[in-house]
Amino acid sequence: MAPASNKVTFRFAVVEHIMGGLMANSEQSQTISQEILAFEEEHSTGVAESAVTVGRKVGFWSHFFSHEWASAAVYLLLDVVTWLAIYRLVGWFRYDAFYATPFQFFIINLIQLGVIVAALYFIGGYDRTVEKLTLGYAAEHILAVIAAGLVSAMLIYSAATFDQTMKPSRGVLLLSFAIFLPVSLAYRRWIRQYVVASSAGRSFLVIGGGAMAARFYEAYKNSPNEEPLEFVDANEKRVGRPIAGKGSPIVQGNLEAKLNNPRYGGIILAERASSLNIELLERLVRAQFQQTRVYTLESFYETHWRYLPLGIVDPFWPLQTGFQLARISPYHYLKRLFDIAASATALVLCAPLFVLIPPFIWIGDGSPIFFRQERVGRDGRRFILCKFRTMHLRPDEPDEDIYTRKDDRRVTSVGRWLRKLRLDELPQLWNALKGDISLIGPRPEWSKCAERYEQTIPFYHFRHLVKPGITGWAQVNYPYGESDEDAVEKLKYDLYYIRHYSLKLDAMIVLKTLYTMLFGKGR
Repeated sequence: MAPASNKVTFRFAVVEHIMGGLMANSEQSQTISQEILAFEEEHSTGVAESAVTVGRKVGFWSHFFSHEWASAAVYLLLDVVTWLAIYRLVGWFRYDAFYATPFQFFIINLIQLGVIVAALYFIGGYDRTVEKLTLGYAAEHILAVIAAGLVSAMLIYSAATFDQTMKPSRGVLLLSFAIFLPVSLAYRRWIRQYVVASSAGRSFLVIGGGAMAARFYEAYKNSPNEEPLEFVDANEKRVGRPIAGKGSPIVQGNLEAKLNNPRYGGIILAERASSLNIELLERLVRAQFQQTRVYTLESFYETHWRYLPLGIVDPFWPLQTGFQLARISPYHYLKRLFDIAASATALVLCAPLFVLIPPFIWIGDGSPIFFRQERVGRDGRRFILCKFRTMHLRPDEPDEDIYTRKDDRRVTSVGRWLRKLRLDELPQLWNALKGDISLIGPRPEWSKCAERYEQTIPFYHFRHLVKPGITGWAQVNYPYGESDEDAVEKLKYDLYYIRHYSLKLDAMIVLKTLYTMLFGKGR
């Protein structure tokens, strides 16, 4: 307390001196000025030393997390250690030990950790490119851990029926997941700050100064990415020009020197590989394996933004390697079995809603209760889709707006709530049970719209390579479509889904759909 008291007394003396103004002689003023300078120098030196210490700590972690594998490894290590510690301590405090041997304890923890890691992996919990400081990620994280808890309980209690020595404790399991949820979210948010700091001083080097690079720059400006872009081109005619008009970055030269610079967080190839010389391609290959990651435009879009740029799609696009969707894909048949089981179960569980909703629709706007419309399915097959009616009944008009817009007057008061909670989609479960659609896939488009899009949007017909679904990648990542431009944007997400058709992606869509329903993001 003495140093603090001395500082206060000293400050008061300085103020008193200033108040005295001209009454102080020059010798006194000089003495006090020297004391002030000495104090400020001592104070600034202490602050500088502490700042250097903190800077070194932050610098170390920022450098460590600049490696692409680092954040995922730390997340995984913390998940394993945190879960084992929480589960062990909760069991000890509650005096519950439902495992007879250490082997049982090992197997139970292995099952739980496997389910937790899988659930968090599906939502991007180990992906350094996924923003973990947003409310959206927090909601998905909560849903993933809850889902992991339910699956773990189901597996453990199923195992207990075959081994009578196991006596599962619901309290231990529930409390362990309840503690793990906020803790695992907290250290992800904490680590994310260091991941962001590791990228703060680094930029992306974009090779190319033509039309492809300009389109990429416009897309990047509207993205959440904060790393700056530097454009470089081997073509001297493009050097010195702005990439996309006034105010945009200037295309630079000296490509060889920039490729040797380790400060770039990634290299983006915004030119066709056929236009580059062999020496440059060899340098890019070495950089990919020894220095920093090299992206094509397609891989950058897919990794960071999770959609496919239409500029790279051509008639041979479905014939490329890397597609998860195939004619003999085992997941295709597993998904159909899941559709049958899940839609049948959902129809039974939602039976009370099929009784409660129709009276509200009838009281609000009369009959009919259901809305039926021709839609386009896989391979262009037509079928009749059924939903709860949410709009006023009116005769078809040739010039009627085909899009449902925000605050659309055609939507009934009851329909507005049904759309917000996505309850108007429930009758589609019958379409999923019959096989017209899947639970997950691109939106089943109205045949009138599909015919129009196929004439105006290149490669729109590729989205018919898979069954449409009640919910899909475009539906959970892009707002409700209100124009032909929105149809183009949503097609980018649909094509990404087709290329990465898998259990992981479907699980991500389920969690995002639950988030949309629980937080009323529908329209």
